[in-house]
Amino acid sequence: MADIRRPDVGRRVDRIDTRARFTDADAIRLNNLFRGSDTRDMLRTVIRDGLAGDLAVVSSFGAESAVLLHLVAEVDPSLPVLFLDTQKHFDETLAYRDLLVARLGLTGLRVLTPDAALLAARDDKGLRWSWDPDGCCEIRKVAPLARAIAAFDGSITGRKGFQSRTRAGLPRFEIDHGDGEGRLKINPLASWTQADIDAWFDAHDLPRHPLVARGYPSIGCAPCTSKVAPGEDPRSGRWKGWDKTECGIHVPGQSDDDSDLPPGYEPAF
Repeated sequence: MADIRRPDVGRRVDRIDTRARFTDADAIRLNNLFRGSDTRDMLRTVIRDGLAGDLAVVSSFGAESAVLLHLVAEVDPSLPVLFLDTQKHFDETLAYRDLLVARLGLTGLRVLTPDAALLAARDDKGLRWSWDPDGCCEIRKVAPLARAIAAFDGSITGRKGFQSRTRAGLPRFEIDHGDGEGRLKINPLASWTQADIDAWFDAHDLPRHPLVARGYPSIGCAPCTSKVAPGEDPRSGRWKGWDKTECGIHVPGQSDDDSDLPPGYEPAF
């Protein structure tokens, strides 16, 4: 198999180098290399052969997270798993996280929390989600993940193309240009269908998130997650009533905006 790793991996460390870890050409090459390959085989090769450098899994421990985590655990249960504890999760999600970690033998869990000083300055009442969900996500998700992911060359996500219109056509490999570092983003389940997901749960006897049976096919923070009616977009229950479909960790450009404070709100900075 061709070696698609960056040719500059062994470059001198005493020289300042601002080149990106990976480029769009690398993502294209990887998509072509693994076109039509089994997801299990692809993950095994990418992880064991180090094709993406130092990797971390980004998991919400949500409705379908068990499938990706199971696939990763089959290859390397010690791989870092980054979980954003926004301090707004359902209690059921935190319990489900602990259940999956124990069940799958995941030893690399890293719990990321918002910066306490930033929370005190910009969301001291804990209600920013109610009038500025983008700003809330920036503080509680985007910023903590950006700090943590800086140590890695790439990330593995559980995104799937069928989940929403904004994710249709999602590739297996893409480049995250958000901070100019050119990190590789791997979406092993990009082409999986809901039937594929359900079949994997059944075949491997994986536990379901307890909220799925109660009408939550996509689960985020409690204040911004609603039930979904049969036939609706699986992510239509996220930020219902807002023109928002992503938290921002996969879509650069969403930022904290203090220009639209609610009446009577006095920020602490």
